[in-house]
Amino acid sequence: MRSAVRRLKRWLYLGHRWLGIASCVLFAIWFVSGVVMMYVAFPALTTSERRAALPDLALSRVALSPDQAMAAAGLSRYPRELRLTMLDGEPVYRVADWKRPRQTISAVTGRPIADVTPDQALAAARHHPAAVTPRLLGTVERDQWSVTARYDPDRPLYLVDLGDAAGTELYVSSRSGEIVLDTTRHERVWNWLGAIPHWIYLTVLRQDAPLWRQVVIWISGICMVTAFSGIWIGLLRAGLRRRYAGGRVTPYRGWMAWHHVVGLVAGVVVLTWMFSGWLSMNPFGLFAGRGDRSAALQRYAGHDAPTITAALPARDRPGVVEARFVWVDGTALMLLAHRDGSQGVVDPISGAARTLPEDRLFAAAGRLIPNATMTLQQRLEQPDLYWYTHHQQRLLPVLRAGFGDEAQSWVYVAPATGEIIGWSDRSARVRRWLFNALHSFDLPPLLAYRPAWDIVVIGLSLAGLLVSVSGVVIGWRRLLR
Repeated sequence: MRSAVRRLKRWLYLGHRWLGIASCVLFAIWFVSGVVMMYVAFPALTTSERRAALPDLALSRVALSPDQAMAAAGLSRYPRELRLTMLDGEPVYRVADWKRPRQTISAVTGRPIADVTPDQALAAARHHPAAVTPRLLGTVERDQWSVTARYDPDRPLYLVDLGDAAGTELYVSSRSGEIVLDTTRHERVWNWLGAIPHWIYLTVLRQDAPLWRQVVIWISGICMVTAFSGIWIGLLRAGLRRRYAGGRVTPYRGWMAWHHVVGLVAGVVVLTWMFSGWLSMNPFGLFAGRGDRSAALQRYAGHDAPTITAALPARDRPGVVEARFVWVDGTALMLLAHRDGSQGVVDPISGAARTLPEDRLFAAAGRLIPNATMTLQQRLEQPDLYWYTHHQQRLLPVLRAGFGDEAQSWVYVAPATGEIIGWSDRSARVRRWLFNALHSFDLPPLLAYRPAWDIVVIGLSLAGLLVSVSGVVIGWRRLLR
């Protein structure tokens, strides 16, 4: 038995040594890039940014009703999304069906628009608030910032430089003419020190999503083993009961001592960050997938036919850039979005302001999950453990409905518009604690005082960086010998 234990210890030391030589470089990169990501996110176009770049909606030029637009799109059900917006000077309907590709229908002639010219893309870019001297840089099939599959329906993309001081570049869909992504020079530079190394987000790898996922799972898994073995060895070598010469808790000197002592203190944080990062890739399907919610959303809408009676205003409304046509509990609503981010809800026939009472919204939500009892009806005025603003903006107040189904589902509804803006279940709430809490430190006491969160996360990152850098030095010296 003693011989077996000695042999296992030897393999433990050797495994940590040689795995650490490779993984400590990754650890150091992850800690530095993680701090960068606290302040510079990966480029993405938010809804408010997209609307800010739209011209005023020319309602007076609309010749097609929403019903005629849905007929021109060949729909057999009411679509997931029906929007009226502008393509440069022409009003168009944007139709997102449940499973078919998105379509753009001219609101003037009813013709489908599937190919947008470079001149049209450049004209759309000129409406962006940062546009100074827009110029077309070319056509992009896939690059570092548009690598994910979400942009596949819009490819190829027109790349437009706005000529502003921030170096803003827009990606315009050649299929619909919509701006789908924007980047600035600041984002492009800092992401090479942030999200790209942190997520191993190189285009050549990320364009193959299944391969990229497996690479990240295996690399983070191996690094997790390295961190765990380091903690184990650190405890075995620590003089906690019987001190070394001079009362020291470590037998090592120099960089080895730093690696040992700081690793004992910060090793658990390093391990939990590796573990939560590994979980973010959902290995072995540990967390439930989103599933198809189209039937549930149709029940909530209370309307399935591709029809909606709407009398569009004959006069233009300055500042209104988008109109959306939705159904909630069998009631048709038109949501008018303004460039400043505000949104109005009106009756699509009379144009009068319209709201639905909260009890009716809860009643509609009760039809989302058949044969499940609604166990929770709540109006949130303040953020809580599961609905809070940190890396993404959360609307407040919000209605939360809970259900007694097998997944223990929660649904979040915007009280002003009746839209479903969030969906959670037991699996997502567990993931919130195992990933968000452990990886991003999304903890209520820290989030309430944002400077405290920054100090704690940066301090722990520096401790992890010291463990990593000392491991790199030790490993480099070992390789030189």
